[in-house]
Amino acid sequence: MTATDPALTGLAQGWWALSLLHGRIEAHIERALQAGHDLSVREYSLLDVLSRQHDGEGGHLRMHQVADSVVLSQSATTRLVSRLEDRGLLSRYLCPTDRRGIYTNVSEAGLQLLAEARPTNDAALREALDEAAKNPELTPLANAVESLGAPA
Repeated sequence: MTATDPALTGLAQGWWALSLLHGRIEAHIERALQAGHDLSVREYSLLDVLSRQHDGEGGHLRMHQVADSVVLSQSATTRLVSRLEDRGLLSRYLCPTDRRGIYTNVSEAGLQLLAEARPTNDAALREALDEAAKNPELTPLANAVESLGAPA
């Protein structure tokens, strides 16, 4: 294979398009969430992931699982949790069955902010996908994202 191999070039172009779509969507959602709710995309994602926890078996996530869910390093996730905890949106407590583990719950204020921000997130995502669909290089990817959310 060479640098000018058509398959490699096509693969690189596909990756470029996917990266471009992701960047545009994330930037659009970021602006909307910051303006309307003083939340970053990462903060919103963290609140969303943690709000889905439950008290049943395996219902609470450990920090490494949270980090994987929001696509951050464990140390960046810990800093993000600390910032949201300082804002009163999260609380941490020791795992009742393993005192080494720390769980994080969304507070009532965090749940309220998440509920207020969800329509903003969804509308910004819709707008960003609609805008991306106008670009011939991004149309297939925007359509693929749409199809992933469609009911089976």
